[in-house]
This record gives sequence, C-alpha cells and structure tokens, in this order.
Amino acid sequence: MPGARARQEIIAALDVGSTKVCALIAQVSDEAEVDISGYGVAPSYGMRRGVVVDVEGTVRAIREAVEKAETMAQVRVKGVYLGVAGTHVQSFNNRGVIAITREDKEIGEEDVERALEAARVLTVPPDREIIHVIPREFIVDGYDGIRDPVGMVGNRLEVEANIVTGLTTSVENIVRCVSKAGLAVDATILAGLASGEAVLHPAERELGVAVADIGGGTTDVGIFDRAGLWYAGVIPVGGDFITNDLAVGLRTPLAQAERVKVQHGLAWVEMAAADEYVQVPDVGGSRTHEVGRRAVAEIIEPRVEEIFELIMKEIAKSGREGVLPGGIVVTGGTAALAGLVEVGQEVTGLPVRVGYPEGQGGLTELVRDPACACAVGLIRLAAQNLGGGRSEGTAETGGLGGLLGNLWGKVKNWVKQSY
Repeated sequence: MPGARARQEIIAALDVGSTKVCALIAQVSDEAEVDISGYGVAPSYGMRRGVVVDVEGTVRAIREAVEKAETMAQVRVKGVYLGVAGTHVQSFNNRGVIAITREDKEIGEEDVERALEAARVLTVPPDREIIHVIPREFIVDGYDGIRDPVGMVGNRLEVEANIVTGLTTSVENIVRCVSKAGLAVDATILAGLASGEAVLHPAERELGVAVADIGGGTTDVGIFDRAGLWYAGVIPVGGDFITNDLAVGLRTPLAQAERVKVQHGLAWVEMAAADEYVQVPDVGGSRTHEVGRRAVAEIIEPRVEEIFELIMKEIAKSGREGVLPGGIVVTGGTAALAGLVEVGQEVTGLPVRVGYPEGQGGLTELVRDPACACAVGLIRLAAQNLGGGRSEGTAETGGLGGLLGNLWGKVKNWVKQSY
C-alpha cells in the first residue's frame, strides 16, 4: 500500500568482552535495513580472555549494559544475539560430499543441507561443540568456486566448509550468564565473523584479508576471502597487556595506566615529541611524577609489535601467508591507539588500516567506533537472518546443543547474503 510504514522488528546484540560489555538494540525493516536505537556499555567484571571467571560479576555487567541500551531505545528486549570468543575457539576446514539423487539431477536446497551435514560429520573431542559450519565454496562434478549451487545440474556435490568449535563448558557458561540476566539467547555467533561483517569492504573480501579484533584480553583473528571465512583463531594477548606493561613501567595503578594509554598512548615511538610529558600518579596515589610521552611509547611499541607478530603466526597457520592482498584490518578498542597502523605495516609488510563499523543508520556516530565492531556485526548478521526465521525455544530451554545446532544451518543464508 503506498505510503504504508514498513514493518519494524527489534533485535539486540551482546558482546561480552574481557574489558567491557557492549549491548546494542536496533530496528530492522523488511528490507533488512538497520537503525540502531539503543547503546549501552558497562565495565566487564567477570571475564578473562573470553572465558567466564566470575558468574555474578558477568551477570551484573550484562544487566547494566542491556539496561542502558533499553533506556536509550525505550524498549525492553527478551533475547540477544551473543558473540562468542575466547582462547578456547578453534577453526579448521573440512569437506562434505554427496551424490545427487533426483532423476533430473537438479541440485536443491535439501542437497545443500545434506552436503553441509556431511561436512559436519567428523570426530570432535567430547569436551567441544561445533559452533559454526560455514560453507566456503561448493564443487559440482569437479568444478569449484561455486557460491550457490541451487538450480544447477550435476551428479556430485561437494562443499568446502570452515568448522568452528569451542569448549562446551566455556560457551555454556556465557550462555548461562545471559540467562541469569533475564535474557534468552537467540543465537551464538563467532565474534570474529561478526567483526568482519561490520568492517570489511567487498573489495577486501574479494582479494583476501585478515581481520584482527584487538580486545582487552584476546585478539580475534579471522581470515576472509571471496568465499567467506577461511580461518578463525584467537591470540591470548590484547590491550590489557599494554595496560599492565604501563602499570609496571610507570609504577602506577592499573586504572591510571589505562588512562595514560587511552589519553596519551602512542604505539610508534617516532610519533612522540621529545618535549611532551605526562603526569602519572604513584602507586599510593598521594603523589604524581612526570614521565616523557616518548617513554610511554617505548613501553607500548614492543607489545604492539608482539601482537602483530602473533597475528602473522595465525595467518601462517591458516595457510594464507603471502596471499592476502587486502592486508590486515584492525578493529576493537585497542585499534584506536595512535601509531598502531604504522607499527603494523612495518612488522607485517602488509597494508594495515583501522576498521570502523559502517552501513547502518540510527546512532551512526556513536557506534562508529572500532570497539563496537563485534556488536554492530552481530546486529547486521541478525538482521540478514530475520528473513530466514528467528530461532525460538532452544535458547529459552537452555539446550546448548540445540542452540548451536540451529545456528549452523542459518549461517549458509548469512554467507550467501554477505558474500
């Protein structure tokens, strides 16, 4: 009907990190257009390196962030799309193969589902769960590079898929914290996949690119090419390590070291002027001492170099070393550190840029922050998924296996729409 208002659905995303919890609420139109209407951030009280170490502290932080977002959006949400990260996450590629049994040999959606099921059949340790089975490419009768085989004719269908697994207990603990905060989990989504969705340009995906989301306790690394997510890994080093180095080197409390990092930190010593100084409180807090900004940079630069060296090791582990013309896109809170791009380019020899979430309406300027990349990506993936139907029941009953099992089938739709 002309002039009729498009139907709006409300979705919420939750990124529970080691340093902060970020909650976003958005309105999504029938055309999957996203308007972010609620934003809430709270200090993370109970997470370390992506793993719950204090249930009550984590629950309190989730409630605080979500309530702030609800107040801003003037709505109440019942469920969230939850980002999953941590050093327990592992990724590898696997192949599924099936024969086409229809008489006319036309490949249908059910054949794609069977091929993905075949890729899912592998030996997984009893303490691990499959989080995602992400189709990278399809192969029909030996012809590869096919993104969507539905409607094609063939005798044999193969799929190259990226399998992402996580420790069952680690995933279940964060899901339980969300549940204790009074929310259902509509789906769990790999944080690195979400960050890539928020910050990558189509040309970078086409060429091949690495996304490094440098959080507080960990750095999530995702390798993307034209077929989607090739590899996902997690490095147990992040921005908190820089803060710890500053606290020791400057002899100041952690809170003051974080302030110095954010307000005066430089990742590249060459950017620091010799006559710039910073006032730093002593450990006792009763007095301050003066420190040259160059001395601050001399503490930060070696740790940033280490992070990029570890990123390069992850790239080598993925088998994509030397074939990433798109370079490295850094995001996450630590990506805002001045000089980080210059150090990254010097260490890796690749193009490096800071990734800012783009492509959504509403609170655009508020969330155009590398620290919001994962949460924005969760919103965008959730919006794309609404057309395929929202998961109901499994999250509310607390069945982790059902929740994770539900999601892997949906990822196919996300990848088809995203790539």
